[in-house]
Amino acid sequence: MAKTWQQKFDNGRMPVLESADKDWAGIPAGEKFLISTPAEIDAYIRHIPKGRAVSFATLKRDIALEHGTEYMCPLTAGIFTRIVAELAHEKISLGSPAEDVTPFWRVIDLKMPLAKKMSFGTDFIRTIREQEGLPV
Repeated sequence: MAKTWQQKFDNGRMPVLESADKDWAGIPAGEKFLISTPAEIDAYIRHIPKGRAVSFATLKRDIALEHGTEYMCPLTAGIFTRIVAELAHEKISLGSPAEDVTPFWRVIDLKMPLAKKMSFGTDFIRTIREQEGLPV
């Protein structure tokens, strides 16, 4: 049976630093990069004030800097951000007000490939970003 979004969120892992063996995804060979967690990304997004957007690149860099490096693994960052978004949207679908969930729409905009991968499509992201006065 497939894991739920909540189970994926609660993966029990801790953030970890790895070393790049070769140049990869904008990370130079020999540099350390962070493999974060859904919980860490969730906490970051929850601190973004209403009406303000933060780019995905800024999210990755800010969290990486908290761990003493400039880089975060872009692959796991995307996966974990999706987990956060899917879980938040699922909670809204079950009746939670948008104000009570992680405001993932402050990081995910319609131009990101990640937006198109959401199980719920892009209409929700467009609508709520417009409501907050964020660019779509």
